[in-house]
Amino acid sequence: MTRVLVVEDDPQLVRALIINLQARQYGVDAAPDGASALRLAAARQPDVVLLDLGLPDMDGADVIRGLRGWTRVPILVLSARQASAEKVTALDAGADDYITKPFNMNELLARLRAAVRRTEEAALDSGATFVATNGFTVDLLARKAVRDGRDVRLTPTEWHLLELLVTNPGRLVTQKHLLQEVWGVTQGNKTNYLRVYMAQLRRKLETDPAHPRYLITEPGMGYRFEA
Repeated sequence: MTRVLVVEDDPQLVRALIINLQARQYGVDAAPDGASALRLAAARQPDVVLLDLGLPDMDGADVIRGLRGWTRVPILVLSARQASAEKVTALDAGADDYITKPFNMNELLARLRAAVRRTEEAALDSGATFVATNGFTVDLLARKAVRDGRDVRLTPTEWHLLELLVTNPGRLVTQKHLLQEVWGVTQGNKTNYLRVYMAQLRRKLETDPAHPRYLITEPGMGYRFEA
C-alpha cells in the first residue's frame, strides 16, 4: 500500500484528503505542523508527502529542507500562496510539484499518481538489485532470498515468480502475465498453478502466510508485491 503523509493544519481539508485517499486504497498519516511531520516521516517512511506551506510552527520550505536532508520521497506542495517567488522557493528547497489552493481533487490525485510512478520507474532504472522488507530481503543479482538471517531455499519456479513481483513494487501483476512468463503462453488459464506456488512462497517468506503483508492477492486479477 502506498503511504501518503498529509501535512496540513486545516482539519476540514485533512478530512477531505483522508477520505479521498483512503477510498483509492492509499494509507494515510496526517500531521498538523512541521515538527510532527518530520518526526512522523522518519518513523513511518511515507511514499509521498502532501505539504502545506503555511504551518503554525515553521514554514513549509523548512520542512522540505528537513526531509531532503535524508530522503528523496516525492513532495507535493499544496498552498494558497500563488506568487512565483513562493513557488520557486519551494521548488528550490526540493519540492517535486506545486499545487495552488483551491485545487481540483482529481487533478491532485493524478499528480500524486504521477509522482509515485516516477519514483518507481527511477528505482527500476537505477539498476537496483536488492529489495528489503521488514520480513525478508531479496538479492536479485545473487538470486537469493533471506529471512531471519537465513537463506530461503526457493525452487526455480518460486524464484521466477518472486522476481517478477518484487521488480514491480506496488503494481498489479496479472495472473495471465505471471503464467505466461513462468510457464509459457499455453498455460495462460492454469490459475491453480499460481495458487499453489504463491502459497509456497508465502509459507517461506511471510510471517503470517494466511494474512500476507507483502505478497498480496488481488482477487480475480493477479498479485502485487507491497514493499
